[in-house]
Amino acid sequence: MGLVFISLMVLGLIGLLFGVGLAIAGEKLKVETDPRIEKILNVLPGANCGACGYPGCEGFAKAVVEGIAPYTGCVAGGEKVAKGIAEVLGLNENITITKNVAFLTCQGGRGIAQDRYIYKGVDTCKAANMVQAGYKGCTTGCLGFGDCVKVCPFDAIYMGEDGLPKIDIEKCTGCGLCVKACPRGILTLLPINIPLLLGCRSELPGPEARKVCSKACIGCGICEKVCPKGAIKMDGRFPVIDYNLCDGCGICVEKCPTKALILLKK
Repeated sequence: MGLVFISLMVLGLIGLLFGVGLAIAGEKLKVETDPRIEKILNVLPGANCGACGYPGCEGFAKAVVEGIAPYTGCVAGGEKVAKGIAEVLGLNENITITKNVAFLTCQGGRGIAQDRYIYKGVDTCKAANMVQAGYKGCTTGCLGFGDCVKVCPFDAIYMGEDGLPKIDIEKCTGCGLCVKACPRGILTLLPINIPLLLGCRSELPGPEARKVCSKACIGCGICEKVCPKGAIKMDGRFPVIDYNLCDGCGICVEKCPTKALILLKK
């Protein structure tokens, strides 16, 4: 009995010594966390979307405090978050950030674009795109399985009745996850206030594109010729819009024979 008691006492003392040692070591080796990191985390939207280039909001917050990342780097948060971070950092700067949102550059939904075959595979755009470059007649046309919808952390995208994704530009933060998820490359980030959009990125020659989609850009160049501001220039087969010159008059949209151009606002 005495031996057992002594053994327990020894083990208890050893445990106590180890505990004290670990407590002292923990205190000495403790890494102080900059309190600004927590404050910045409270400002960030917390979506962990990765659009800033870091795996999550905490990684971005640390990088900002360390001076590695710009305080304006939260794409999802935009101007409001940038101002909040600047306040945490003690910066007194006039911040103006133009919000970018996602736009779909395809109008080839049901009844507009033709299909080459009936696809019966996995219901994802990525999978469908791997089978003979997709079932659509247009090799860059939207496949309509909603990969973009699934990755959006802000519920800013939903599928319309025409089989095309619809983007709520008020909810969209411009994080770019949908752009990365689209295997066709037809989602793009542009300033929220643009007045005009080319709703086609078909790589087919004009006549072929027209055969498979009634709203395909055929590269006719009429839009360039009729623009009174000189805001449209043809680059190969596609018109390129200079948003510094375009005032959204809508003349190009009226004259476009296939309505490939979309007037967003005047």
